Amino acid sequence: MLECEYRRSEMARRRFFVPEIRRGEAELIGPDADHLVRVLRVEAGQSFELSDDRNLYLAEVVAARKSVVTFRVKEKLPAPAPAVQISLLAALIKFDRFEWLIEKATELGVAAIQPFEATRTERGLAQASVKRLPRWRKIALEASQQSRRAHLPLIEPPVRLEKTLQSPAEVRLQLDENPDVPPILGVVPAERTPANRVALLLGPEGGWTDGERVQARETGWNPCSLGPNVLRAETAALSALAILQAVWDRQG
Repeated sequence: MLECEYRRSEMARRRFFVPEIRRGEAELIGPDADHLVRVLRVEAGQSFELSDDRNLYLAEVVAARKSVVTFRVKEKLPAPAPAVQISLLAALIKFDRFEWLIEKATELGVAAIQPFEATRTERGLAQASVKRLPRWRKIALEASQQSRRAHLPLIEPPVRLEKTLQSPAEVRLQLDENPDVPPILGVVPAERTPANRVALLLGPEGGWTDGERVQARETGWNPCSLGPNVLRAETAALSALAILQAVWDRQG
């Protein structure tokens, strides 16, 4: 019973990302600190979990003033169990939906998101997306804290499809609405470990061109389907991520 109570209290602790742990102390600034001070009325001595994007720590509040909260590290926490690294290589779609995709993919544990411009990407999105990177990374940060991740996902600058196809992942899966391609569970490798690097290639709203399909095949991508229904790009991405996480977790 005591162990269960401890685990519940551990899960209830808020987790924040800080730029660095220096000499056993860390500072949280900006909106998160402001929320702690003004809304939650945090006080000295309260405990939170911190990540510097390398390690996890249990820390207590030393001081809280305006938009700065200072912590003192109490102990280093155990590292989470190794998990499969899944990169989402996503063709750019309308920004409100792409931002929702970033948030939910982060919650599902994606390791990296690589936006790219495909032939049927809406004109102007690629150029405008460069200015969106800070916002997208902020969305990923907030989603990481909410879902209690230990590490932030990489949100990469947008590139062309040709560069995206050169992903170094050993398992390369291309989502395709073509009814002739096999289901996703039919193309994942039978032998799987958390050390696998998996890349999931997601097309634009208008779908793949025949030329892009040929390019992908020639560079080692395996086409796969999520079933007979035509899904929105963000729905397909999240469905596939959830399936892949479950498949690798089951293997583990």
